[in-house]
Amino acid sequence: MDNTKQVKHLFARATFGMRFEDLKQYENMPNNKVVKKLFDDAKGDDPLNVVNDNTSYDMLIKGDITAKKMFLKEQKEMGKELNLGWMNKMSTTEAPLREKMSLFWNNHFACRTLKGGHAEQLLNIERSNSLGNFRTMLTEVSKSPAMLQFLNNQQNRKDHPNENFARELMELFTLGRGNYTEQDIKESARAFTGWGFDKDSGFKMRPFFHDYGQKTFMGKTGNFDGDDIIKMILERKETAHFVCNKLYKYLVNETPDEAHVNAMADVFYNSDYEIKPLLEHVFTADWFYDDKNVGNIIKSPVELMVGLNRQFYITYENPQVLLLFQKALGQVLFYPPNVAGWPGGRNWIDTSSLMYRIKMPSTLLNGGLIDFAGKADPEDEAYIATVRNQQAFVSTRVQAQPDWDKFLKDIPQGTSKLAIAQFMLEPKVGSTLINTLNSTTDIKAMAIEIVSTPEYQLS
Repeated sequence: MDNTKQVKHLFARATFGMRFEDLKQYENMPNNKVVKKLFDDAKGDDPLNVVNDNTSYDMLIKGDITAKKMFLKEQKEMGKELNLGWMNKMSTTEAPLREKMSLFWNNHFACRTLKGGHAEQLLNIERSNSLGNFRTMLTEVSKSPAMLQFLNNQQNRKDHPNENFARELMELFTLGRGNYTEQDIKESARAFTGWGFDKDSGFKMRPFFHDYGQKTFMGKTGNFDGDDIIKMILERKETAHFVCNKLYKYLVNETPDEAHVNAMADVFYNSDYEIKPLLEHVFTADWFYDDKNVGNIIKSPVELMVGLNRQFYITYENPQVLLLFQKALGQVLFYPPNVAGWPGGRNWIDTSSLMYRIKMPSTLLNGGLIDFAGKADPEDEAYIATVRNQQAFVSTRVQAQPDWDKFLKDIPQGTSKLAIAQFMLEPKVGSTLINTLNSTTDIKAMAIEIVSTPEYQLS
């Protein structure tokens, strides 16, 4: 039984794309067994541990100008180390499903933090729960120093409640707009008063700052705290629907099918927000493999880069070039544009980013030259300055080494040029591309041609 088309689609959405070495293992395996294997490979938890951060916010708040500059410089470097560490993990992991879902949750719980250690801590919460339980992940994320600081809950105190966290919790993380009132926000903000973190980056409930008065939230009245609010939010099925709708756009199609989303929400809600049964439902559904859902989602910049790294086993003499590509393409890990995260879809493409997207594969695979120009970001001027300072160096040469021997060795003998293109691309191969490929002199040149097409931008 040759179900290559279906398995290839599964890998495109559940991982970062299928490699020829994966084809050998999975091409004759039934879909349900492939899905099981992807989950089996993702068992266990291997937290990222690349940041050595012993500094505290006190240096930023209480220190002199020199100390503050030193703090920011050190944290910026840690941020880069974490970015590259996760890029490497995604590019080399034997558990790509875990990392692909971690990428989703990292954007769902979009967060910016000055502290590299806090960013790594939040990412590891998302990675360890990415295929586990959403209730657990939501609670741990809500109590993480990164999120408490980002959404100002560290300043949320009785008599002076800060509504920022309570609002985003409902609007962006759980219920979605229209499923709560402004009064619900005000009352739940009171419930989260006192939630903060200590100097060791651990969650700390500060009783002196907590509002112990009666609160009325979604029709219920009581002396609620933050955990009570999260529990009541998850009791609302709108939460399951909101998350599933977002997941559908990430895994299936930018245009949600209401019946399929409702079915997903039923599975999610009835399993008490277990993520694995939800994903198994999607990956084994006949509609997941419909032609209308194949090759129609624009890869995010990170997915595009990681896919290339995995397909061609690319290593980097100067990994920081990946930071420059992220900046040029509009997705720097740990620097979302705002608390809503990257909108994705067609928003990934503009005239500037498309040029980089088309040029990047041949640059990486053929030792090419590329000229970077960072996009302005008022919240991260220091980072932009760093990018600009590196332009001259990076435009000289991109130090990437694909393992062509391994890539070519894994292609089955006798595979036609058309078959190679059909395997490496999700959309159907058009006649113009076929003519171009037929004129190439060798497989290496043809592979570079394939990944430099607009079709390669789609999964």
